[in-house]
Amino acid sequence: MKSQLPASLRNPIKFRMPTADNLVPIRLDIEIDGQRYKDAFTWNPSDPDSEVVVFAKRTVKDLKLPPAFVTQIAQSIQSQLTEFRSYDGQDMYVGEKIVPIKLDLRVNHTLIKDQFLWDLNNTESDPEEFARIFCTDMGIEDPEVGPAIAFAIREQLYEIAVQNVTSAKETRVSKKGRRGPEYFSASKAGVAAVDLVKLFGHRSSVVRKRKEWDVYEPIVDILSNEEVEVLEAREERVAR
Repeated sequence: MKSQLPASLRNPIKFRMPTADNLVPIRLDIEIDGQRYKDAFTWNPSDPDSEVVVFAKRTVKDLKLPPAFVTQIAQSIQSQLTEFRSYDGQDMYVGEKIVPIKLDLRVNHTLIKDQFLWDLNNTESDPEEFARIFCTDMGIEDPEVGPAIAFAIREQLYEIAVQNVTSAKETRVSKKGRRGPEYFSASKAGVAAVDLVKLFGHRSSVVRKRKEWDVYEPIVDILSNEEVEVLEAREERVAR
């Protein structure tokens, strides 16, 4: 019987981020002797590892952190890079898949909530460009908001890519057990399986369903100093 599965499901691709730039989302949250350092940024996995220590030393110097932070920052970055590189060369299934991306973050005094669909098949997509357009359209002036939005998107796309590697491994195990591989379409996962390239062209990766425009309209609030203090206090309690 001839397989009716899409070619993209029958033929896995090698692991990579479903974006134009194959960057690693790095998140740091380090506390030493009551002093805390938090940051989130992207890293090129092709850069030499020697750059990690250079970055850690420069960060500690610029922020006037205790010297003990150098080792902790470098180790945290290195461990996240190592995990990302461990997927290099592994098979992953993508298929004609559109996934929901959710934004729920606060950057300084700006609160952002949004939800939209992202096309995993478009490897030319650019989260940073999307974030720039979003900030322009919403009139957001804080320069730290755009990078935070782009990072949130990349972090979710990374998690999805890792899940796709796991799906490929499970499929190989099923084949060895002489069981037919199970493929779950995006629609079964509650996401419409639509070819965005045919609908919107090669440069488009984001779409909002027309019937959901009112439900998932972007929300941007500017918080007062008092509201920020309350949220920061709550975040501190959760972190402990």
